[in-house]
Amino acid sequence: MITYLVKRFLLMIPTLIGITLLVFAVSHAAPGDPVQASMGGSGMGGGMDSGGGKNDLDMQEQLERRRKELGLDKPIPVQYVSWVAGMAVGDFGKSTKYNAPVREKLLPALWITAKLNLISIILIYIIAIPLGIHAAVRRGKADERAAGVGLFALYSAPSFWVATLLLFYLCNPEWFYLFEGSGLESEGHDSMPYLDAKWDELRHYVLPVLCMTYGGLAGLSRFARAGMLEIIRADYIRTARAKGLSERVVILKHALRNSMIPIVTLMAGLLPSMIGGSVIIEFIFNINGMGLLGFEALLSRDYNMIMAIATLSAVLVLLGMLMSDVLYTLVDPRISLEG
Repeated sequence: MITYLVKRFLLMIPTLIGITLLVFAVSHAAPGDPVQASMGGSGMGGGMDSGGGKNDLDMQEQLERRRKELGLDKPIPVQYVSWVAGMAVGDFGKSTKYNAPVREKLLPALWITAKLNLISIILIYIIAIPLGIHAAVRRGKADERAAGVGLFALYSAPSFWVATLLLFYLCNPEWFYLFEGSGLESEGHDSMPYLDAKWDELRHYVLPVLCMTYGGLAGLSRFARAGMLEIIRADYIRTARAKGLSERVVILKHALRNSMIPIVTLMAGLLPSMIGGSVIIEFIFNINGMGLLGFEALLSRDYNMIMAIATLSAVLVLLGMLMSDVLYTLVDPRISLEG
């Protein structure tokens, strides 16, 4: 196992370099000027309106000075090598939008997005797997069909539409003011008593987590159902039933473990896809996470921030794939990573 993990980590290095190279090339090839955007211009390369004459010369001098400070006056290959060298020691460069180190803005946003996604993923698996098992065991029954229709409706509902409806009806004093619809805590949260602070957090977290959970929950439950249906038709399941074992023992002890392999496979892409999909949710609920930070970075042509977020997303994909491979051996002991 240790040998396999070492090999996989070593293989991640060239893969990650290739991803960063591609993102770096695409971001720099896109139209726009991050220096102009950071100094109040449009950032689309059309110059800045400063009134003409001497003001134009002064503005151009400021732009050139700013480019030199950020290292954007160097050739593109030199910029890339410099960025990779900094990334290797944890330095993602300086944000042109915030005029601050990227790490200072990225780490708090990463922690917020990680919390939201971790809660959502735990809820998805806790709810989806039992739902999938129930749907497979009760296949064709009225309750299974009703649940299937409900899950299909959830899977089909766009998250931005659901989030907007929830904001309008559940965060509106004219309808039902049950939850808070902006940010993850109220003003003065730090000075609240402990129980009041936790209640305040709960009111802020419920709707974003709900919007990030229901789609994955509906999709994963259908995968769990399909995997369980395939397993319960197997010969060894019929043999277990013929031996007189209870249906509960047959399902939970003999069928469940083997039906988990497709679900484990999905785990590799679930976390990165949720982080990518959280952009809209964070924007709607005004949450300062990675999604909103990445959206603002794209608008302002903040190359270093875009590169940092893309790199972290790539790392999450690679780690998710590695985690899936390791979980295969726990679900099915016949799978050998060394082989």
